[in-house]
Amino acid sequence: MSKRDYYEVLGVGKDASADDIKKAYRKLARQYHPDVNKADDAETKFKEAKEAYDVLSDDQKKATYDRFGHVDPNQGMGGGGFNGADFGGFGDLFDMFFGGNGGQRRNPNAPQRGSDLQYTMTVEFKEAVFGKETDLHIPRTETCDHCHGSGAKPGTKPETCSTCHGSGQQEVVQNTAFGRIVNRRVCSTCNGQGQIIKDKCSGCQGTGKVKKQRTIHIKIPAGVDDGAQLRVSGEGEAGTRGGPSGDLYVVIRVKPHDFFEREGDDIYCEVPLTFAQAALGDEIEIPTLTEKVKLKIPAGTQTDTYFRLKGKGVPKLRGYGQGDQHVKVVVVTPTTLNEQQKELLREFSRLSGENTHEQHQSIFERMKKAFLGD
Repeated sequence: MSKRDYYEVLGVGKDASADDIKKAYRKLARQYHPDVNKADDAETKFKEAKEAYDVLSDDQKKATYDRFGHVDPNQGMGGGGFNGADFGGFGDLFDMFFGGNGGQRRNPNAPQRGSDLQYTMTVEFKEAVFGKETDLHIPRTETCDHCHGSGAKPGTKPETCSTCHGSGQQEVVQNTAFGRIVNRRVCSTCNGQGQIIKDKCSGCQGTGKVKKQRTIHIKIPAGVDDGAQLRVSGEGEAGTRGGPSGDLYVVIRVKPHDFFEREGDDIYCEVPLTFAQAALGDEIEIPTLTEKVKLKIPAGTQTDTYFRLKGKGVPKLRGYGQGDQHVKVVVVTPTTLNEQQKELLREFSRLSGENTHEQHQSIFERMKKAFLGD
């Protein structure tokens, strides 16, 4: 299935600013985060939104995407070339003249590196901020203890294949109108391994590997963000014939917080104010990631005003110091007033020289002039 347009995924236009793209992604991330939304397609939509944001938030990637779309402009140009291609049966001709794989023939008996593993781990908001140490239980393949990875019964050894003489390939010569052509095929006797195991190890059934669950202790550094990958060297699948193990990549997912939102190393939160607090000023308590602090609200503060608490954000993952906490104050209009409160507000309005009727007339006159040109 073809991918959706990244702009369509985030619900923004191609002329959207970086802030618009960021806001759209944050909204979708909160809506479809798998720890919040249990719908069947929530995880897919969450990943789709993150992929779109990763591209559109990067100027270079965005420029490439705007020009080429989802098509990789380097496709077929050094990213694949002729290696691994079939060319309708002409692959053997390239093997014959160029040796295949860039002129190098793989030794089937050479040590091979094990595959990498990926593990997705969900952490709490503050665990990502301050870091934690934990144990992971990872199922993986390891070298068989009985045969030490040879696949042969202890006391015996694999034998070199008599058909391919250890190369893992058979050569078939064909005489054609174009001349003599040599085709190389995977050896049918040893299946390309170059060796034959006559007496298989009972522990691994000749594979040289066994499935085990391994406990791995990891340290999540303070300041990791949602989608971060931690590489644990050598904790992937076991290698073959003495080759090194692959690596383990731990993908971090961060649960949303009820009060805080994170943007990079900065923390954002929203705090309500009463009309009296905004008009007269006040000193209020603000929760931070570690403690409660006092915040002075100046008299006459307007709704949607931001205050910065320096150094109260997230520890910087690379470097020193911490981000800031940004507090947005919202003036809340009371929805239920008793008669005395209403009368006090009316008195306030009169003392302020406010005339609601005159104000409405003034607004109407301005609108009339704007539309009619009077």
